[in-house]
Amino acid sequence: MRSLIVAIVTIFLALPLGSTAAEQQKLYRWVDNDGVIHYGDHVPAKYADMEKQVLNEHGITVDVLHGKRTAEQIAEDNRMAELKRQAKLQRRADEALLATYLSVDEIVMHRDRRVELFQAQSRVTELYLRNMMHRMTELREEAFQYQPYSSNPDAEMIAPDLAEDLLVTKATIKRHEENLERFREDEQNIVARFDGDITRFKSLKGLN
Repeated sequence: MRSLIVAIVTIFLALPLGSTAAEQQKLYRWVDNDGVIHYGDHVPAKYADMEKQVLNEHGITVDVLHGKRTAEQIAEDNRMAELKRQAKLQRRADEALLATYLSVDEIVMHRDRRVELFQAQSRVTELYLRNMMHRMTELREEAFQYQPYSSNPDAEMIAPDLAEDLLVTKATIKRHEENLERFREDEQNIVARFDGDITRFKSLKGLN
């Protein structure tokens, strides 16, 4: 310990008197793999990958130079950075939630309005689908009179306009069935999202 103190004092005494902080040599502190603490105005090459502290003229750490990171350390750094990012996003979401609503009833009212919108879209789509299905039934009944749908070998080949009408109607039905499924999924998602907002709002407000 005595030799360590002497080494530090020697380094400080070696700094030019009256020099500015920018002109003074930096003092580094690092710990080797054996746990031995080192001080010096430069870092030997064999310690270049190790973490080093930069000390000012009073021996106070003013900067930290990170050494070479292991894969595990990098992964942990990334994990911690992601946790901080998520926490920041949550704080922003909480602030927006509290700024938007004054009570749980307001959230419920807003949720119900959004749900009504999706339900209205679903009802319109269902009605349109019923009409298209009815149209498809009529087209198929007509198409069965012609080849290649008719079992009568003497039946005429289906007219191009009728064949195209069948294809277009089938594609329209498929598209609106997909829309209807999406509206229902959106309704479920919006309910889940608002339920989450209600739970979070109660937590932030300390409500039961």
